[in-house]
Amino acid sequence: MTESKPFPPLKNDLLLRAARGEKTERAPVWVMRQAGRYLPEFRAERVEHDFFKICRTPELATKVTLQPIDRYDGLLDASIIFSDILVIPQAMGMTVEMVPGKGPHFPEPLVLPADMAKLTKSVDVHKELQYVFDAITMTRHALNGRVPLIGFVGAPWTLMAYMIEGGGSKTLSKAKEWVFKYPKESHELLGRITDVCVDFLVGQVQAGAQMLQVFESWGGELSPHDFELFSLPYLAQIVTRVKAKLGKDKAVPMTVFAKGSWYALDKLSVIGYEVVSLDWTHTPESAKAITKGHVTLQGNMDPNVLLGGDEAIVATVERMIRGFGSTERYIANLGHGILPSVPVDAMGLFLKTVHRVGLEVAAEAKAAEAASDTKVLG
Repeated sequence: MTESKPFPPLKNDLLLRAARGEKTERAPVWVMRQAGRYLPEFRAERVEHDFFKICRTPELATKVTLQPIDRYDGLLDASIIFSDILVIPQAMGMTVEMVPGKGPHFPEPLVLPADMAKLTKSVDVHKELQYVFDAITMTRHALNGRVPLIGFVGAPWTLMAYMIEGGGSKTLSKAKEWVFKYPKESHELLGRITDVCVDFLVGQVQAGAQMLQVFESWGGELSPHDFELFSLPYLAQIVTRVKAKLGKDKAVPMTVFAKGSWYALDKLSVIGYEVVSLDWTHTPESAKAITKGHVTLQGNMDPNVLLGGDEAIVATVERMIRGFGSTERYIANLGHGILPSVPVDAMGLFLKTVHRVGLEVAAEAKAAEAASDTKVLG
């Protein structure tokens, strides 16, 4: 599918302004996995369609992407395309199944380095992943400029770990065995994954994505030393190469999210991403001190707070917004994806509270600034 008609003008650019470091009237807010299993309307789609069928059918992916935007009308400042990080291993020739109640499953994971020979040597992302590009283009038109559309990809270390483990793992022992026993081959595999990630992200922007996020979901499973060897160089390559391929005129803000990699925050903030997303192990004060204003920070409420009742949600949001601030270099979000068991009303309260507290903090900052100016003049 190709659509040559121009996209509708953007009516809410709060997220993009915050990402670029511009002042905002309040903190923008969106939620990782906001289109997904906690929504009854999404679960209804899953009764009719397999998970990857939704990903591969642009009309269905568009429909699902818009579900939270419609439900929480006016409360979300971004949409994120409905897809999955594991479309990259699929594009490289691996079979990935989504097993109900279990999650992703690779019937034939990579066991030994020799198994890399089974992977597609040179991946044509437009041939293998055109359905994602089509869904992005279709969604941009369907959004009608209400909010920006975010594209994303899994980071190389996280994808490599899935490809070797064959699914989720508590220890990542098989993937870690590779990096320790076969470091040369591990770097080769990480490099091949990186090449596909770069082309995929560039294609997403060309299709209409207005911002990009790189998910290093298993970053925190590596020691600080091993993170610098097997994750950070590839995260840096991605942002540098994507921006170079797009050029200054077409480049969009990019976010890196390395869950659990608290020890790498200083390095993540200087490799070229405009935004660093945080999990809940960071305090606003320490995160701001470490990053020194180099990047916009995103996050970072523990998703489980949404199961804790109204009082816990309001108190945590209040603390979060007051800690990070509301008008400069901050995007409100969770510290990881929203959980399937979260009540839809809890999500609504989270979003409403972010709006309310954000506007209050912004007004307080403006009043304090006016009082300071008056004092100086007096």
